Amino acid sequence: MRALTESEARVIAVMLAARPDRERERLRLVEIPRSTYHAVRRRAYEEGWLRDRYIPHPVPIGRPVVTFLLVRPYADRFPEMVDLFSLDPGAVVLWTGSQVAVAVLFHPKESDARRLTDALVKRKLAPAPTAVSVRADGPTVPVYFDFEGLWCNVVGLSGTLAYPHGLGGGGEGGEAPEPDHGTVSLSSHQWWAVGELLRRPFVAAEQGRGAHLVGPLGLPFSQRRLLQRGWVTHRSILDPSRLPPYQGRSADQVVLLSGTPRKGARPEVLFATLSRDSRVFPFLFVVGADRWLVGAMGGSTPPPEELRAARRPVLPTLQQFLEGIEIVQEAASTFRAPIDHRYDRLLPSGPDGAGRDPKGPLAV
Repeated sequence: MRALTESEARVIAVMLAARPDRERERLRLVEIPRSTYHAVRRRAYEEGWLRDRYIPHPVPIGRPVVTFLLVRPYADRFPEMVDLFSLDPGAVVLWTGSQVAVAVLFHPKESDARRLTDALVKRKLAPAPTAVSVRADGPTVPVYFDFEGLWCNVVGLSGTLAYPHGLGGGGEGGEAPEPDHGTVSLSSHQWWAVGELLRRPFVAAEQGRGAHLVGPLGLPFSQRRLLQRGWVTHRSILDPSRLPPYQGRSADQVVLLSGTPRKGARPEVLFATLSRDSRVFPFLFVVGADRWLVGAMGGSTPPPEELRAARRPVLPTLQQFLEGIEIVQEAASTFRAPIDHRYDRLLPSGPDGAGRDPKGPLAV
């Protein structure tokens, strides 16, 4: 496998920031010729290093409860577990490694996610999973599949442009958009605009358009308005399993950990300590009432001794904030994505064309 060039590393960084900058500003940031920028950007998507998604705010689409699951499926039941998640239209992410699976589900009520986790155990597909359910109308998911901090650290860039991107939280004017008495608050035209955005990457693939061309440039006003209000966000997501190393450095290990917060522990302090002192930049950070979940990347090759000495040790830092810590680590190359950020599954009609009630999930 060849190594990434400096130009490729810089372009990946600016794409991961997913800022609504004009092209002129992006060219200024990466400091490379325009032709090189366009060639590298196209290559990054063609090689599968990056993929674009439009991610909805869970609240206005009537699915304010987001559940994150760490599942350890029985070795002989992996295919059945994947089938179970595929039947639930609330399942938008499913990563499967050799020993663990990571799932993200958007549902109207927490009980909807519990039905799925109960089915995992009842059908003897896996032991009871680690589950963290949060409401998306607050700052409960401050980092959501945001790899910019990690990547800038790997390639040695100074600072980040937009990290961290979270999920949900406050909408336009600082208040989360609320459904009215549990019903979906979007108008029919807004539903249309949301649907166009969520399907955009997949429609482009069906039409043979390049994956690097599905960003927000040239969107109609109604869709741009959704992005401005924060009801949908455009993101570029890294696939670490496909990414070549850069100057011998790579983030080729996925680390998933969870724990119960200690009394008085504050998630924003843990995040700041990890990123500032330990040089760990989570791509996922979920703050549940009684359990926190952190997803990070590490390298199989230890950093030089002088860098290790300058960093605050990670495990003692975590122990200051969490107890009952569980850690799972696997090579990024083992992970596959049977459900790869498919937010179009949340629409009244999913990608298979089957009609669905936007107010509730398919029963498991």
